[in-house]
Amino acid sequence: MFLFLTVVQAIVAAMLVGVILMQKSEGGGLGVGGSPSGMMSARGAADLLTRTTTVLAILFVSLSVALAVLAAKEGKPATIDQSLQRDSGAVVAPAEPVDEVPLVGDDPLAAAAAAEAADDSSPSDDAVPLDQ
Repeated sequence: MFLFLTVVQAIVAAMLVGVILMQKSEGGGLGVGGSPSGMMSARGAADLLTRTTTVLAILFVSLSVALAVLAAKEGKPATIDQSLQRDSGAVVAPAEPVDEVPLVGDDPLAAAAAAEAADDSSPSDDAVPLDQ
């Protein structure tokens, strides 16, 4: 049912776009020539397109509401999972905090940068010095 209504809504949306694009921006409708009175006059075509747009827009909104209700019903779980475990039963121990971070003042990143600078003190053969 959900898939059927989704396809119908896509068709209604395409028809709505087509009907809107057929209208003139001033509200003149198709502007098809013919007798001044009757269905295919400019005014008659504009009225037909306006009514068609209104009907398609109402149909599109009502299909959107119906699809939202169906999606809410189908997506509702029978029970609420209140556990924090999302695996299939595998127990994972939490990581132990590392307290052995060297500090330079109050900045742990400064110690890491100083250690990295000490390791990179001798450039390799492929390295290009920055002053060139």
